[in-house]
Amino acid sequence: MALAVTGGAAAAVGMAPGVSAAAAPANDWLHVSGNRIVDAAGNPVWLTGANWFGFNASERVFHGLWSANITQITASMAQRGINLVRVPISTQLLLEWKAGQATVPNVNTYANPELTGMNSLQIFEYWLQLCERNGIKVLLDVHSAEADNSGHIHPVWYKGTITPEQYYQGWEWAATRWKTNDTVVAFDLKNEPHGTPNDTVRAKWDNSTDVDNWKNTAETAAKRILAINPEVLILVEGNEVYPREGETWNSPNTDPDLSPNYYYNWWGGNLRGAKQYPINLGANQDQLVYSPHDYGPLVFNQPWFDKPFDKASLTDDVWRPNWFYLHENGTAPLLIGEWGGRLGQDARQDKWMTALRDLIVENQLHQTFWVLNPNSGDTGGLLLDDWKTWDEQKYALLKPALWQHGGKFVGLDHQVPLGGDGSTTGISLAQRYGDGGSDGDTTAPGVPGQPTAGTITANSVALSWTAATDNVGVTAYDVLRNGTVVATVSATSYTATGLAASTAYTFSVRARDAAGNIGAASAGRTVTTSAGGGGGDQGCTATYKTVSSWSGGFQAEVTVRNSGTTAGTAWTVNWTYPAGTTVGSLWNGVVGTPAVTVRNAAHNGALAGGASTTFGLVGNGTATTPAPITCTLS
Repeated sequence: MALAVTGGAAAAVGMAPGVSAAAAPANDWLHVSGNRIVDAAGNPVWLTGANWFGFNASERVFHGLWSANITQITASMAQRGINLVRVPISTQLLLEWKAGQATVPNVNTYANPELTGMNSLQIFEYWLQLCERNGIKVLLDVHSAEADNSGHIHPVWYKGTITPEQYYQGWEWAATRWKTNDTVVAFDLKNEPHGTPNDTVRAKWDNSTDVDNWKNTAETAAKRILAINPEVLILVEGNEVYPREGETWNSPNTDPDLSPNYYYNWWGGNLRGAKQYPINLGANQDQLVYSPHDYGPLVFNQPWFDKPFDKASLTDDVWRPNWFYLHENGTAPLLIGEWGGRLGQDARQDKWMTALRDLIVENQLHQTFWVLNPNSGDTGGLLLDDWKTWDEQKYALLKPALWQHGGKFVGLDHQVPLGGDGSTTGISLAQRYGDGGSDGDTTAPGVPGQPTAGTITANSVALSWTAATDNVGVTAYDVLRNGTVVATVSATSYTATGLAASTAYTFSVRARDAAGNIGAASAGRTVTTSAGGGGGDQGCTATYKTVSSWSGGFQAEVTVRNSGTTAGTAWTVNWTYPAGTTVGSLWNGVVGTPAVTVRNAAHNGALAGGASTTFGLVGNGTATTPAPITCTLS
């Protein structure tokens, strides 16, 4: 991430009668149960917060302390419902602190008289006391190897004099230093591992022990940390690319748009590898949380923003295959460590941010919004440039994704309300859960009826089922195909598309409620699709456009759309160029002759009714728009 320089008013919620601090768990350490994070009593908690950077940079201290007061900023976050703050740091800083070499940073002591004479470590630990006083918990994130404002751009956790072993030792020192301090509840092992196979260094994910294998590195770091403090949560981010089916880490790659060999996603946002090679923490598996990052088109215009999208399509095309499946399958909790951006500048950006916010709220995904700082160049911040005034429009978007109960924000401390003693805006965990036992909804929904198959075609199956029961109410159903979640719907029906002809599939469903409880799956229904290619309501259109041109060459893009309502599994596009114009290279398709014939690649042949895909090419000769251009779908 570039670091350029619903509740209404309510009466204060008091401690339930007869409840004392002793009734709550003795500490605030958190653990994992399925896809939930829970406290020591097993009560589900929701980690909802924000990032505040600066300790990772050359300043070695929170940004903003050149003008604003650390105590006031911290209290303001707590009062507005931030129950967790993700703090980027560097391995270099940890090693300096370990060696007793903490420096005195440049802080405005007129605005921060309480920090006079403190070095960077003393300021950080003073701030931990402020967090404890305000009921805030802390997530520590190694953002980069070196203390550098642009250090996050380096793809891996080692650089220059910072070796992999020193990276481990930095984390071990942190684990030891705050072993008994349950304000620091979680460690995010490394921010945004990334890189592509052509890069000199890059982070991969497989079952090797290679120095650049992020999975092995994360497991090693986590086990060394947990040997010191088995109570701290361990967050593992994804990487950037993952080989497509049939490919390996040795497959050629040039560019995400020019190579079909890898799945691309945001830095740190690709957790496809966890399906085949999950993180294994042994006896401490109940401390593992996966932590993807996700952004909108104002940060980078990913391909999925170049076509019409909504929450459903983003879930199906981007979020589910990259990381949401881990939550839906109950593998582990998700904490989206970075998401956010500017509002009111691009309708697509606003649409993406609202869609992800809604996914977070509907599934109670944990999250830390990027970012508090107004000096984040490509996102802006929750604070405006004076480091005091909140961006109310952005905060209004975030607010529903902050944990609230009874019109109050809920903290993660059992004794201290979020906002501190006497807070009028927040409550503690003991207040949320009464006498320390869960007064929330922990009852899972019942089992839905076995799906019934309606219309069956070569490429689709219409399913319906009888509703499940719940003590409060079912909010959604997961549809599983051959044991894997393929959709989450609010109705008791769903049409599975993009299927192969003459193929048997087994479908089952399970129910969810508003509290995040997931019921058992129904009995499965095995359905075999019919033979043949589609149906009379199937159609195909192809739209050709020149993207750019130069002397002797050009780049073009073709959009293939199923203009019917019946899914297809394969498409072919044909056109003829003038003499002297040829295709030099092509991606997301397979080119052949006569004239120019392009067939789908292995990964993009299936098109549901109304769906589309694109392929691109670089041509030799004069840019031209061929006519006619024909398309067939089968």
